Amino acid sequence: MLALAAFFLAAGSLASQDVGSVLRRLAAADGPGGASITVTEKGEAASIVRMASSARRSGKVNGYRIRIFFDNKQTARASAYSAKARFENLFPGIPVDIKYDNPDWKVTAGYCLTNEEAIILLGRIKRQFPKAFPLQEEIPLEAFTRYAASPGEPEADGPEAENSGN
Repeated sequence: MLALAAFFLAAGSLASQDVGSVLRRLAAADGPGGASITVTEKGEAASIVRMASSARRSGKVNGYRIRIFFDNKQTARASAYSAKARFENLFPGIPVDIKYDNPDWKVTAGYCLTNEEAIILLGRIKRQFPKAFPLQEEIPLEAFTRYAASPGEPEADGPEAENSGN
């Protein structure tokens, strides 16, 4: 995920070019030896470049987060802060924040680029927060670099990792 976030941040030079023009330039014979480059796209490479170009301009990317709490009762504020503190205790390496969107208190965790990442994160969280669900939202690019694990720092796996015997 960190490599893809770095790609988004470094994609500025491609932002003003479309994928086709970049591929044509690379394939054109160059220099006295007539060397050229053959590019083979793997998977969704072109769509990722387009997404990076768009993200570079807006500073945001469409991603996924996990909503672990949502309520509008009189006790919702206290419950939201309690859910956030519990989450931080159980999953210390995963970012979590509280948002008040009148009349609702919302607690949301994680920053995922793909739906698959969000489903994996949901699987880790669901045992402790059974009402949790994934949602799509625009995420600032800096969120991915701000919360990336430092080199050598293990990723937090929550309480189920402690019980796995590893």
